Amino acid sequence: MNNTITDVAGVLVGHHQRIGDGWATGTTVVLLPPGTTGAVDGRGGAPGTRETDLLVPENLVQQVDAVCLSGGSAYGLAAADGVMRWLSERNLGLRVGAGEHEVVPIVPGAVLFDLPRSDWGNRPDASFGYAACENAAVEFPAGTVGAGTGAKVGQLKGGIGTASAEVDGFTVGALAAVNAAGSAVDLATGVPYAADHEVAGEFGVVWPDAPGVLPDSAPTDLNTTIGVVAVDADLTKTECRRLAVAAQDGLARAVRPAHTMFDGDTVFAVATRARELVAADAPFGPVARAAALDRLCTAVAEVFARAMVHGVLAATSLAGLPAYRDVWPVSADESSTSGQ
Repeated sequence: MNNTITDVAGVLVGHHQRIGDGWATGTTVVLLPPGTTGAVDGRGGAPGTRETDLLVPENLVQQVDAVCLSGGSAYGLAAADGVMRWLSERNLGLRVGAGEHEVVPIVPGAVLFDLPRSDWGNRPDASFGYAACENAAVEFPAGTVGAGTGAKVGQLKGGIGTASAEVDGFTVGALAAVNAAGSAVDLATGVPYAADHEVAGEFGVVWPDAPGVLPDSAPTDLNTTIGVVAVDADLTKTECRRLAVAAQDGLARAVRPAHTMFDGDTVFAVATRARELVAADAPFGPVARAAALDRLCTAVAEVFARAMVHGVLAATSLAGLPAYRDVWPVSADESSTSGQ
């Protein structure tokens, strides 16, 4: 286990970003194995999304081929066009005809607001999505990369974070682009709100206990934390929706306030269907399945909160935004055994 979303077998993550010369934005793509199901939950008042209606359980399409997360506000939705092109070149997608190339890739997406970090007009387009797919791998960086490049959380630099866990033999993973109007850190102590979710010293620091000196900065009017949670169970779209709902609980533990009118908080949940959630002949089947799903939901909330802490810790300063470690230069925890 690498404590990343790619611990879920078959899931790959790629980033592409531009920094400098008036640029500070990027795109992150989560590539998924064939047959993956998906759903979405949006809680903020200012979402920017693509193909979310398709994920509603009663609608036709059951599969998801990739999820595209991007900076650039609504302009950044164009990055998903490049993801579709990359997938279509490999004949990956919903088959709509008899021919080998007759596919339509299913690529839901969401964007976050980072426009003030770049010169006006500099935002992700289809080339960002394509390049992120080219970079997709099991191992990937966190922090000021991809969709987290121009992210801001409160008065601090936000970024990409990831985490994973095992529950009942299943693997649950999360990836978050932390970009919130609220704060992820108790400014009086310097301790992240979700620090108590740490597993096996993964954050790798000794937390401070003092207020930090933050620069004066105007509040961000538009924000949005976006992310993906994944599991290797054979979940339906409806069950995936419950995972996405649970992930939003983790978001609310990590940021205060969360789900404001100025955030477009959106989380996708995907299931690779590699393993049965409950055996078909299990006694009290529906109840057993609901109980198993409930345990996955509990884990998802915790994993998403941990991913958000990693996103804050891994971020580096950019475009005048200080990173957490600039404000609180925390010392390493020598007892730590893992971390990002």
